[in-house]
Amino acid sequence: MAWKVRVDQDVCIGDAICASLCPDVFEMNDEGKSQVIVEVVGEDLIDCVNEAAEACPVSCIYVEEA
Repeated sequence: MAWKVRVDQDVCIGDAICASLCPDVFEMNDEGKSQVIVEVVGEDLIDCVNEAAEACPVSCIYVEEA
């Protein structure tokens, strides 16, 4: 199974918890906001993506089946 990951840039406050919890999927861009570096993840990364989504203080990470 695969999941598509997205960050709502308009809502992101640049907390960076996602990048610290799941650096294989998220990084901080030049504007200090989170961006996805792997848009579709598999079983190997979904746990850290879900952890990052739950930890996000503004709930701007979206995960859906690809």
